[in-house]
Amino acid sequence: MKQKAFKLLVKLNNLILPSYYQKDPMKLSNFEKAILGFRYWALTNSMK
Repeated sequence: MKQKAFKLLVKLNNLILPSYYQKDPMKLSNFEKAILGFRYWALTNSMK
């Protein structure tokens, strides 16, 4: 059940939040780094 919730969260992230695929993480603002971290956290939890 928990994994399904995280998979749904990842799908919502892909639709709503911006992607920073080809940007240098060191040049991102703190807000952009937080979004990147949240997306990573949701993705890793969806694979457990």
